[in-house]
Amino acid sequence: MGYSSIFRDGIFDGRTYIVTGGGTGLGRCAAHEIVALGGTVALVGRTLSKLETTAAEIEAEGGTATCHVADIRDEERVTAMIGEIIDAHARIDGLVNNAGGQFSAKIEDISAKGWDAVVRNNLTGGFLMSREVWKQWMRDHGGAIVNITAEFDLGLPDMAHSGAARAGMDNFTKTAALEWAHAGVRVNAVAPGWVASSGYDNYPPEVSAELATRDRYVPLRRHGVEAEVSAAIVFLLSDAAAYITGQSIGIDGGAPLERGHRPSEPGERHNRAWDGFHLYQSPRALRGRLTDDET
Repeated sequence: MGYSSIFRDGIFDGRTYIVTGGGTGLGRCAAHEIVALGGTVALVGRTLSKLETTAAEIEAEGGTATCHVADIRDEERVTAMIGEIIDAHARIDGLVNNAGGQFSAKIEDISAKGWDAVVRNNLTGGFLMSREVWKQWMRDHGGAIVNITAEFDLGLPDMAHSGAARAGMDNFTKTAALEWAHAGVRVNAVAPGWVASSGYDNYPPEVSAELATRDRYVPLRRHGVEAEVSAAIVFLLSDAAAYITGQSIGIDGGAPLERGHRPSEPGERHNRAWDGFHLYQSPRALRGRLTDDET
């Protein structure tokens, strides 16, 4: 059984989408859903083996994916890579700026080098990818860009560098939407909250264990899953969102409404995850906290 999307088959027939960070986590999930709906994906990332693994999964199910190794912080490489993708696919219909990453640290413990690395990864890279897709293709053909940010409105303690970068990307989304609307280019964002992606396993065990308890601050009383973020990405890429630009959709179970100050009310969990991704595995830190039908 392949990806079980909630959207109609064939909505992306004949279209090509770039997914950065496409080898793991949210990017891998979104790539699978795009292909399941008829699209072709160009997977971008720094590690070829991870991209090839995702591409092999997609190809085993009859889809098409190409792999493009790049550090999205490298301006020269990004410029060349977009040209390579156009040469390979003859079009770019959409870009998912998913690649990013951060580490957990108090502000006082973040060095200038560490700060710059995270900001370049989560903000500068998305800017470079968007700029080059615009210059080399979308300015003349239109398209859709979806940026992945985060639920940052109340601050991100222990991740100030990432919060600042994600807030910057949110504002970039609005500005690009204004500047590029005349060419038929839509730019939107999705802002995941506590979503149980494989990225949870990249933190030290004590941090992962703390993240696993964050569902107590979520009114819907659970973590999200990758497919719920992917569904929002696909919607914003699709023709159904043709009149939506400059917006950010929170995928957070209502967490900002708790204002981060108290756990949500205890009670039975009636809200169940939409998990259409047939290859999804919950992070190690959450196994045992998610119900069987959420894993």
